[in-house]
Amino acid sequence: MTYKVKLKNANKNILIDDFVYDFFTNDPYFKSIDFINQLRLHSSGCCVFQKTWKKVEGSYKTETIYLHKFIAEKWLSNLKTETNNLVSCKDGNKLDCRMENLVWRSRAVASRQRKTNSSIGYTGVYKENSRYRAVISINRKSVHIGMYDTPEEAAIAYNKVSKELYGDNGKINTIKKRSI
Repeated sequence: MTYKVKLKNANKNILIDDFVYDFFTNDPYFKSIDFINQLRLHSSGCCVFQKTWKKVEGSYKTETIYLHKFIAEKWLSNLKTETNNLVSCKDGNKLDCRMENLVWRSRAVASRQRKTNSSIGYTGVYKENSRYRAVISINRKSVHIGMYDTPEEAAIAYNKVSKELYGDNGKINTIKKRSI
């Protein structure tokens, strides 16, 4: 079963498995800090618990727990390796913290899976004069794929090379339909 938990500072919900919900609502420490009801949307798009505590000597300590990372470290730690040591969400939804959606990835794979911030709207596609260049990164070097008449053609070319090079770990652009 899946639980939807409303975030404290946003009109959004996180998704967690029932046994994860039970853990946070029954564990003495997490129950004492009302963990499940204090979850917030972080500026990174992730779900976090964040609270500042006053120490005995008067200074302050901020405790930050990233929900997806905590869940992966507690229940999926056997899948973590020296290279696959970053927690990601398979579907890209950082608020879906169900076990089936969490995966350990390498920094390179996580970088390839990141959403694009390109003004064109496609990873690896750049406008040059009236045409579009497709490029892909191979061993930290930018490699030219080709020049195309439309950004969609360039994105399709990028997708093909990304799939050939990286398989399921490659970034695949979602092609938008052009309006006529």
